[in-house]
Amino acid sequence: MREISSSITFEIRAGETVPMMVMRSTRLKVSGGSVWVTRSDDVEDYWLEPGHTLRLRRGERLWLSVEGSQSARLAFAVPTRANERAMNWFARVTDRLGCWVRQGWRTV
Repeated sequence: MREISSSITFEIRAGETVPMMVMRSTRLKVSGGSVWVTRSDDVEDYWLEPGHTLRLRRGERLWLSVEGSQSARLAFAVPTRANERAMNWFARVTDRLGCWVRQGWRTV
């Protein structure tokens, strides 16, 4: 399982599934092909088209895959320390409030 702890860009080929662990709050941006994202502790799956972004929380596990014949490029951008603290605080608050807050709420 790959760990994401800094800003990085890489490519996933068609038919490949990549497991990942998010070590720091980060933002995922997709280009090239579309990406299917499954997140730990989330009942929803996410289909990200090129240009879409997804905020990721520290400690979260991901399974990323591409369907079709086109590869996808993924860019993980770690925010500045102040922004990271705010994102982590928000993630902790929503976890404490329970699933009724997240019902129907998506971070895409």
